Amino acid sequence: MDSMVKIKLFLTDVDGVLTDAGMYYTESGDEFKKFNTHDGMGLMLLKERGIKRGIITTENTKIVERRAAKLKMDYLYQGKRDGGKLNAALEICEKENINIKEVAYIGDDINCIELLQAVGLAACPANALPKVKAIKGIIHLEKKGGDGAVREFIDMIIEKNLV
Repeated sequence: MDSMVKIKLFLTDVDGVLTDAGMYYTESGDEFKKFNTHDGMGLMLLKERGIKRGIITTENTKIVERRAAKLKMDYLYQGKRDGGKLNAALEICEKENINIKEVAYIGDDINCIELLQAVGLAACPANALPKVKAIKGIIHLEKKGGDGAVREFIDMIIEKNLV
């Protein structure tokens, strides 16, 4: 990343990043996900610094909608497949009048690769897929998805004064 570029938008995937990649179902078929409160606080720290935040995910669930509302996220794009994640990010950049290189994104699976390669600062949780970990310049976080990886990335961005 060009050290002169400041991050103006922070984007994250959900499954395997904000969660542990598990999909839990009750006997009656209800789905639930486990989110990490440290990640939530990190996202609030970015908000306090005036950084726009968004979630871009392939899934489409009310659970994620509720989590995004609780965190007062600026953007939520669900159901993004086949290049849809990059297109969603570019749409947000256009709305915010920023460059894709001013975006930080954390993702863990093959449907994140295109966006991870396009942003100015990319990171992946410790349990990301090998193809994601192989992306040139990607930051390999120590924490796993759902275990504070998003917070680790946010703390790194704040500590390095990239916001």
